[in-house]
Amino acid sequence: MPEPYLEHMTIIENASTSRPFTFDNSYARLPQQFFTRQVPSQVAEPWLIKLNEPLAAELGLDVEMLRRDGAAIFSGNLLPDGADPLAMAYAGHQFGSFVPLLGDGRAILLGEVIDHNGQRRDIQLKGAGQTPYSRRGDGRAALGPVLREYIVSEAMYALGVPATRALAAVSTGQPVYRESILPGAVFTRVAASHIRVGTFQFFAARGDTDGVRALADYVIDRHYRELKDRDNPYIALYEAACERQAALIARWLHIGFIHGVMNTDNMAISGETIDFGPCAFMDTYNPGTVFSSIDQRGRYAYANQPGIGQWNLARLGETLLPLIDADAEKAVELANTVIQQYGERFQIHWLRGMREKIGLATVEDGDLELVQSLLAVMQAQQADFTLAFRRLSDASGSGDGEALFLSTFREPDAAREWLAGWRERLTRDDGRTEDDRAAAMRAVNPAFIPRNHRIEQAINAAVDDADFSLFEALLAVLAKPYDDQPGFAAYMEPPKPEERVLQTFCGT
Repeated sequence: MPEPYLEHMTIIENASTSRPFTFDNSYARLPQQFFTRQVPSQVAEPWLIKLNEPLAAELGLDVEMLRRDGAAIFSGNLLPDGADPLAMAYAGHQFGSFVPLLGDGRAILLGEVIDHNGQRRDIQLKGAGQTPYSRRGDGRAALGPVLREYIVSEAMYALGVPATRALAAVSTGQPVYRESILPGAVFTRVAASHIRVGTFQFFAARGDTDGVRALADYVIDRHYRELKDRDNPYIALYEAACERQAALIARWLHIGFIHGVMNTDNMAISGETIDFGPCAFMDTYNPGTVFSSIDQRGRYAYANQPGIGQWNLARLGETLLPLIDADAEKAVELANTVIQQYGERFQIHWLRGMREKIGLATVEDGDLELVQSLLAVMQAQQADFTLAFRRLSDASGSGDGEALFLSTFREPDAAREWLAGWRERLTRDDGRTEDDRAAAMRAVNPAFIPRNHRIEQAINAAVDDADFSLFEALLAVLAKPYDDQPGFAAYMEPPKPEERVLQTFCGT
């Protein structure tokens, strides 16, 4: 339970002389129109729910100090020395409609650190109070969405998908008012940066070509340094950003992930997955799956994500046209060539990953049809996406692997024909042993994903009963998604009918 407020005030005073962070805040050195400086709002009774100690150590932070003073720092009550807190300005297309001014409405960037790998990383508080971009919101976050983002972002990291990371979760000791009264919390997010497609749109919408150029130069210097000496670094930047997004969205599809709100302000230029609001992982395979309560028309459904990625990147290309070439027609031609190649690049990444998922190390012309036929059977038979691929990992050999795979289908005979064709294809593969192939497949087909019903159970226990044991257990299981964990076999299973989660919510 949270400690009394006066005790926290003592901690804050004692901590003020320490330096748990070594900041180097490059974004704060950009022109003033890029952001608004904003100090986090104080909270009443901060209590540290979770500190990601391995990540803190990777960032070069003082873990011992954070164990003691993390509640004050990660709630916003204590600004570490060297912090230069700010709210970033950006615009964005939300469900296809352009909004010229969005910005960080409940997030405040504390600053940047250089981690042990020499990489620059943002440290940002979400739910830290109102900013000039809050649009009549309170700038706060409820406990449930904070726990969801913590769980999913760390699960994505363990699954090998580029994503923002969770550094800490803090309870504020204050309520937030939504449809009901909920406990408040603050989430600390770590990212390669928080620059979005919408950040470029912010300047382009104002006709501020100098702002677009300054931002592009900053992004190249921070994320794509290998492009600095190119003859045309801006078209090279566009190509590189498209390539990263194609690879990222392919990885989403490989693990059944549905972002839920792929607005242009939720697409990071770094190529990381960002903003885990109404996101979810698919149980039963259906390419039209939608969970987000605000996505009434399925714009961001599972199978629509590659096309939406291309649409968003086309909007990025529009902002870069004045930089790509002084001749408007030539600029459009160059940008169109890049965006048209996106589809080809996505298909390459997606099919490569699907070959790995079904155990193929070589390439044949019929592989796409083999993958598509499996997905068609899975859809028709309402097979669980994650479990079917995991069980397939053990089906190439003898024993009960084939029976377990077939048991994931309502009518096993429907999958048996596909299985025969798959086995025939394996005879022309790379000659690996059955054990080696099974191990390679298990390394890309997770046994454990953050299933929606498990997340909801953890959130409900925390919100209703202040019980974080399910949250901790889920984090422990998801930290090793590709390992067999016999003691947690129940976490592999799909939800029972009464446990199914049909809708997820934005969390604002």
